[in-house]
Amino acid sequence: MSALSQSTPENLAWTDICAVDDILPSTGVCALVANRHVAVFRLGVDSFFAIDNIDPKSGASVLSRGLIGNIGERVVVASPLYKNHFDLRTGECLEMPEQSVQAHVVRVDGGRVSVAVV
Repeated sequence: MSALSQSTPENLAWTDICAVDDILPSTGVCALVANRHVAVFRLGVDSFFAIDNIDPKSGASVLSRGLIGNIGERVVVASPLYKNHFDLRTGECLEMPEQSVQAHVVRVDGGRVSVAVV
């Protein structure tokens, strides 16, 4: 069982990131959450995802600047450096699963986006 399925919103440590409108649709932003660089993405009007922002291959904090798209049914971001694709729901790297990153929980409350590292 993953940490996401074991955690409930009540027992997570939430970090306020920004207002919903501060993230344009189909883009991402980077935030420091529990001493981790986290990329927060907005798809459409009300879908938000968060994964680690560090590109595992380069070690650079850049995933929030990647291009968002779909590969089949999977919503992904392409690293701006090596073009590897990361599933926004799971953090899995499609080309190199051993290079996967952690996915995190996002919530929107009162027009604010918050993230909890799990």
